[in-house]
Amino acid sequence: MTEKEVSAYSPNVLAFYGDSIYEVLVRKLIVSAHNTNAGRLHELAVSRVRASYQSAAIDVIEPMLTEKEADILRRGRNAGGISVPKSSNPAEYRRATALETLFGYLALCENYSRINELFNAICAALPIDE
Repeated sequence: MTEKEVSAYSPNVLAFYGDSIYEVLVRKLIVSAHNTNAGRLHELAVSRVRASYQSAAIDVIEPMLTEKEADILRRGRNAGGISVPKSSNPAEYRRATALETLFGYLALCENYSRINELFNAICAALPIDE
């Protein structure tokens, strides 16, 4: 898809897709580092996909973003129609949605090197006690 075509998608659609992209990256990271039971793998993955972690990830990558990427992030954060789960606060959840929106946008643009660059920066800056 072209950047123009991808930009026409709503932030919620981009976040829907970006959520899966981000989760696959997290799962690959976890499985690569741990050969353990599925319950433990799930615990390790949840620590990186929860809204509070993804919200903190925004602080890590924001200085690295291009103007276009920052715009996509803003669109995701300001998207309407978001139902915040009880396990999260609205500000964190909106920021997490923004991160997923950016990952969805980059994936649909097939910019996987940029996704990996941002994901690696997040993981380096926000390690999880394992």
